[in-house]
Amino acid sequence: MLKEKYAEQIAKIFAKYPDKRSAIMPLLYLAQEHYGYVSPEGINDVADLCEIDPTQVKSIAGFYTMYRETPKGKYWLQVCTDLPCALVGADKFHHDLLEHLGIEEGGTTPDGLFTVEHVMCLAACDRAPMLQCNFRFVEHLDMEKMKALLEQWRAEAAAEAQPSGD
Repeated sequence: MLKEKYAEQIAKIFAKYPDKRSAIMPLLYLAQEHYGYVSPEGINDVADLCEIDPTQVKSIAGFYTMYRETPKGKYWLQVCTDLPCALVGADKFHHDLLEHLGIEEGGTTPDGLFTVEHVMCLAACDRAPMLQCNFRFVEHLDMEKMKALLEQWRAEAAAEAQPSGD
């Protein structure tokens, strides 16, 4: 599936990594983007592309925390709650975010849009409270800013879900 849909991106990845095994990690990101997580199909796609056994790809996906091995929301919100961030309100921010969305830690909203997890150290202590949304930092947060972001992301997801009219 990846081979057909992302042929151009895959070609660029292999141009950077002439040894196909070296391309596993960027290809896993591509699979995660496509399937929403590193699914069994994604593991097999990457293994086929790299001409290796799926077990080898699975071992890499399982080792690194940036790969989701279970479905998550469209927006994966990882709130740093390490001590320096907690000292400036990250714990309360995390709690308030979960309460606002009506979910438990690690849970996903019923509409499938948001999964919230706490993480330890995103190396942005001076910009806390902060979170990582799909591997992009969002910094200097409070609940007012967060609520505006949630609405923005909801609107973007709704716009993506609309038929293009072609």
